[in-house]
Amino acid sequence: MVFLLTVLLSFGPAFACAATVYWLDRYEKEPKILLGAVFGWGAVVAAVGAIIAQAVLGGVMEAASATQEAIDYAGGTIFAPVTEESLKGLAVLIVFWVLRKELDSVLDGIVYAATAALGFAATENVLYLYGQYSEEGLGAMFGLFFLRVGLGAWDHAVYTSFIGVAVALIRLSRSGLRWVLLPLGWALALGTHSLHNALAAASAKTPESAILMFLTDWTGWVFFAVLVVWCIWREKRLLRSHLAEEVQRGWLTEDQLRIATSGGARAGARVRAALAGKLKATRRFYDLCGELAHKKNQLARYGEEDGNAARVEALRQELVALAPQVA
Repeated sequence: MVFLLTVLLSFGPAFACAATVYWLDRYEKEPKILLGAVFGWGAVVAAVGAIIAQAVLGGVMEAASATQEAIDYAGGTIFAPVTEESLKGLAVLIVFWVLRKELDSVLDGIVYAATAALGFAATENVLYLYGQYSEEGLGAMFGLFFLRVGLGAWDHAVYTSFIGVAVALIRLSRSGLRWVLLPLGWALALGTHSLHNALAAASAKTPESAILMFLTDWTGWVFFAVLVVWCIWREKRLLRSHLAEEVQRGWLTEDQLRIATSGGARAGARVRAALAGKLKATRRFYDLCGELAHKKNQLARYGEEDGNAARVEALRQELVALAPQVA
């Protein structure tokens, strides 16, 4: 029963955070099935892989006659960041390698990275919470829940998002030096993760370290919150730019363009459509607006790239067919 409680306490907030990430990606949603797979990768593949890798590395240090204190410190500040960020970041790289056309913006990189990280954090929290309950009881478990989930809900998402940003920039750039961004993003993910763990370890002896840990964590939260707001603003401009042609040709109205480029207006349009029995068509129409704008951007930046022009035309035809049904 307590184990099930730890699962609820860990996965419930993780799903809520993942839903928030999905909501923030408001103009061109990533496929739910792909996001689910990425979350599952973090929760299963990355979590299990990190546990095994850290056990092996700890065993190597033990075989080398290292002290338990040294093993624990290296495990927290070196082994955990390296194994966890590498495995979480691998989810974003797989999306890039297999479905790179889904990476349309820096925001997409953050969405995939954060989703994988939230899956990982959920599994890790189950293990920590149940371990705390086994050692010190229910009260201690809820105390740890407050620290890890209440005060640190976005920590893993922040670390891995550095990798997500790097992978997205590699996708968007045509510079020959763009691959330098991947080790840079990986290093930033490792560095922030390692700093958190080092301060967490130090907080057992110096409470001031705990305050510094949370301040640095929350600084990361604020940094990415600002970056996400900037990304949303950029994406709104991209939609306005690429959908202006559709308005000029009479395929979109000015009002439809206004709604397509406003999260609040889209929400209002969905409510009105639901009351009128047109929710499915309206939702699809405004999703198409985002898809068409991004696909036109891909065509402009990268050329054909395996059928970009044909895809633009197919999206446009579907958009034109739905437009009369949408206010």
